[in-house]
Amino acid sequence: MSHEGYHEPIEELSDATRDMHRAIESLMEEFEAVDWYNQRVDACKDKDLKAILEHNRDEEKEHAAMVLEWIRRKDPKMDEFLKEFLFKTGSITHAEEEAKAEKPAAKPKAAPKKKPAPKSE
Repeated sequence: MSHEGYHEPIEELSDATRDMHRAIESLMEEFEAVDWYNQRVDACKDKDLKAILEHNRDEEKEHAAMVLEWIRRKDPKMDEFLKEFLFKTGSITHAEEEAKAEKPAAKPKAAPKKKPAPKSE
């Protein structure tokens, strides 16, 4: 079993952390493959080979999307950020501020009701 990328003793890591590590490593490998295929497509002079390389590159993109979806389902904070930034129009760098502006402001909590003072006789 590969221990590439572990920074802590593997026996001290939970199954969930090791699975997430596998997913992140896989995602990085898929994107690296996309990059390699992009370079091959640019350099390739043969039309038929270029089409094959483009097809292979796009398969890697599909794999990356599937792994990213698995990560999103397992990591609530990643899910939150992906929902905040993906498939939006406008400035990417201002998406956080725009998302905060879109959320309704939290209503202040009402002060607790005071109990009426006991009546004196």
